[in-house]
Amino acid sequence: MTTLNIRIEEKTKKEATKTLAALGLDMSSAVKMFLNQVVIEQGIPFKPSRTPREIREEWDKEVAWALKHGKSYTDVSKMFEDIMKETD
Repeated sequence: MTTLNIRIEEKTKKEATKTLAALGLDMSSAVKMFLNQVVIEQGIPFKPSRTPREIREEWDKEVAWALKHGKSYTDVSKMFEDIMKETD
């Protein structure tokens, strides 16, 4: 075993500790889980995002709806023609 020391803002540490405790985890266990996933996935095990979860979920719903019900194009000029009609 080895020791890992990290520096992080106090507020972030407090909020993370509270969230992890609610999940039944301590900071050390959560960091170990994260690093093990980094090794397994050979990268960061999540998509870094600054978008709040609720907004992201709404966007995902809108994209899913558009993919299912939206208009599709095989001609780019027709697509731009329709876009310009909507902006007039």
